[in-house]
Amino acid sequence: MNTRSWLVLSTLGLSLSAPLGVAQTRSSYVDATSYLSSRPEYPAWLELRSNLKADFDDICGDTFCEGDYSNIQSLRFQCSVNSKTGVIGQCVWTFAASNEEINPTTGAITVQTQTWTCQSPLASGTTMTALLAALSGPSPLYATLPGTSTTLYAGLGDCL
Repeated sequence: MNTRSWLVLSTLGLSLSAPLGVAQTRSSYVDATSYLSSRPEYPAWLELRSNLKADFDDICGDTFCEGDYSNIQSLRFQCSVNSKTGVIGQCVWTFAASNEEINPTTGAITVQTQTWTCQSPLASGTTMTALLAALSGPSPLYATLPGTSTTLYAGLGDCL
């Protein structure tokens, strides 16, 4: 290919890395906070995360927080979102806990830690807008996820 051909291709914004006539589309996923930061749904996202944490704190002692790890803490609910389409790639909810044992003779404390990454049971193609609408309100942990018959609570049962 001669210099003139390269100049013509670059002027047209074309590249030889893909066949001519084939559009180069690349999915670009970002975290939900970045995706929503300039959108009106941003406050709903912050409220959803806060309400999920409160819901978990309310049920922890009666369900998941029994046994060795009685202090499970919700760390963060996070989703990846296609920046062009708003379709969610994945949502995960991370948790951490510890169990401390005190040696009565020496006073030494032995600590065992545990973390969990719980994948949310979302339907393929769920958009961020649909998720926010479905989980709006004071108890999102128990709300039915869009396109499914399940909840985030049910998903935690398989994880924690």
